[in-house]
Amino acid sequence: MNPSPHCDDVPRHTRPVRRATTAAVLVALGAGMTQPLSANAANVANPIVHSAPKAAIGLNPIGTYETGVFDKGASEIVAYFAAKKRLYKVNAAAAVVEVLDVSRPASPAKITDLQTVGVTADDGSVIGDGASANSVAVRPDGLGVVAVQNPVKTEPGWLVFFDARDSSGRALGAVRVGALPDMVTVSPDGDYAVVANEGEPADDYSADPEGTVGIVTLPRRVGAPRQAAVRLAGFTAFDRNPPKGVRSFGLPGPDGSWLLPSRNWEPEYVTITGSTAYVTLQEANAIASVDLKRAKVAKVMPLGYKDHGLEQNALDPSDRDGSADIRTVPGLRGFYMPDTIASYRVRGTTYLVTANEGDAREWGDYAEPIRVKDLGKKGVPPICATSPLAARTADADLGRLNVTREDGLSADGSCYEHLYAFGGRSFSIWTTDGRLVADSGSDIERITAAAIPGNFNANHTSPQFDSRSDDKGPEPEAVTVGEVDGRSYAFVGLERIGGVMAFDVSDPRRPTFVTYLNNRDFSVTDPEDNLSASGDLGPESVVFIPAKDSPTRRPLLAVGNEVSGTTTLLGVDRTRRATCRPLPRHAFPPSHR
Repeated sequence: MNPSPHCDDVPRHTRPVRRATTAAVLVALGAGMTQPLSANAANVANPIVHSAPKAAIGLNPIGTYETGVFDKGASEIVAYFAAKKRLYKVNAAAAVVEVLDVSRPASPAKITDLQTVGVTADDGSVIGDGASANSVAVRPDGLGVVAVQNPVKTEPGWLVFFDARDSSGRALGAVRVGALPDMVTVSPDGDYAVVANEGEPADDYSADPEGTVGIVTLPRRVGAPRQAAVRLAGFTAFDRNPPKGVRSFGLPGPDGSWLLPSRNWEPEYVTITGSTAYVTLQEANAIASVDLKRAKVAKVMPLGYKDHGLEQNALDPSDRDGSADIRTVPGLRGFYMPDTIASYRVRGTTYLVTANEGDAREWGDYAEPIRVKDLGKKGVPPICATSPLAARTADADLGRLNVTREDGLSADGSCYEHLYAFGGRSFSIWTTDGRLVADSGSDIERITAAAIPGNFNANHTSPQFDSRSDDKGPEPEAVTVGEVDGRSYAFVGLERIGGVMAFDVSDPRRPTFVTYLNNRDFSVTDPEDNLSASGDLGPESVVFIPAKDSPTRRPLLAVGNEVSGTTTLLGVDRTRRATCRPLPRHAFPPSHR
């Protein structure tokens, strides 16, 4: 990393930034502002770094493993095995888990692929061609587990087990779990593998299976469990009396059952603390707590919404306004809809951290999203005449913003009193009973506008300015929490514009921005034609590797980048504290529920 940190002024109220070339932007920012890092082999020549004054840590790209595969999920979920200094990363394009030697982080090297197709599970089922790996986790002793999706995704999938100490890639065995096992993790005590069985509908919406959480009791030594060790926790107990505020929506199905929580709620991501798993239900805008010992969903907690009429929750809602115009919108609300969830402890209290990506249901002929300007057309109710949003349907204002057609209607269903956008464009900290502690509000959009103004809200497949403002903005996708020098940091991966932001979350009620690194070359206008030069596109997962387990003896981040197909190791480095004029402290007041 550069010998001294950058001292960047990130004003609390950012004025609109007009489109500019990269060169003009750097001139405008001036010395001591956002600057490229020095070139690093296997990384882009000029990655962007943007830091707060006196930032205690910085991020530095060290080495990258490239697949050369564009926009096919060639690097998604990443897991680390400390004893062998290996990364395990899901390559959805090849439907395998690749094993990488990262003992020399500057030059990661592939060792082998883990075999899943053809494996016979303990219930006698055989994993057939067309099955795909979705997630991977490794216990510290080397017992590894891969979540494998059935070729018919609405049918039950598998967990495949392997020995991470073995370089052959052979499976130890497998067990059957629920439909579409999407994410798997191992409990900190090593007793359980817990898998979010998403239970998505068929692509043509001909079927919608139950979403469940699979709890597999693991053997004490490295080896495959038996099918009897598998228990599924579902949501049938909530079918008759679902918690108020947890969303169930879409097509009802032939018997109406698809709107029941047991079928409608789709587990997305899992974090575990003690004997409880906390599971995001992204489209339902909720978090479920699961008792692992009883294999039972104990509670489902609605997350509410954030009010975009408040200054701290401002956003840029248009891709046609020609600027990074981050503004308040009275009457507009945002569902948090988190994807990734992590947990950490502060003074004996556990907190949950979510990356509020947002997502919509779109299956067959059903599409939940609708642009604001299309409300009131083709049988869809209009915005209520009394709403402050009624006159804001121009493309340069709210007209192109995607909102849900399912929420915000008046009591008689005749018009929309409120509009709800997808995702929070933020990360949040929650108590374990679902109370909001802090939210980053508009800070992620404000920081990226200051750091990369010429490519604000760009997509992960194109550097075009402002192209994602009408949807979910920078789309925080991944989050992990790690400790450096006694302080806790949340590392947040931004799926669309790219890069990783670090926030100091040592005080859960007052998180502060520390630094942002984006290992992407925005001068590459067509990444598919020049993939290697593009750098990292579409971070899907971020894993923190503490100093004691790291091959460098310093903390690292491993980032799986779905669109570029790259797996990149970032150094988490101490910085020499700079002397800068003070920056107003970022405030994270709780949003409206």
